[in-house]
Amino acid sequence: MPPKSTTASPATATNAFESLWKAYHDNTSDRLKFIDSFLFFLMLSGIAQFAIAFWSATSLTTPSWLDSRALSDSLSWQRHYARKGVQEVSPERVHGRAFADFALGSIVLHFFVYNFLG
Repeated sequence: MPPKSTTASPATATNAFESLWKAYHDNTSDRLKFIDSFLFFLMLSGIAQFAIAFWSATSLTTPSWLDSRALSDSLSWQRHYARKGVQEVSPERVHGRAFADFALGSIVLHFFVYNFLG
């Protein structure tokens, strides 16, 4: 004989939730319900703040990574041209331009994130 399944059916879970809610509603004082509703509001507020903080952190780190990657690619392109024998592009100019683009992009990005997202 196969073993019995230990997972609860959706009807059993729904019945358990309904009986818990009915017992809470019938046996809990109004003051405690008010405090519980405030605690629920605080929990939702914390979830919202976490989501906003996650969005803020993501909106800063992803473009920063892309900006840093662009700097790395710019520096590696200089090596690529050097291997091909192209001499009209000086390494100082490529490095300076790449770093200037990186610095300006980072400043604009951080200004946007700190100013608009907090």
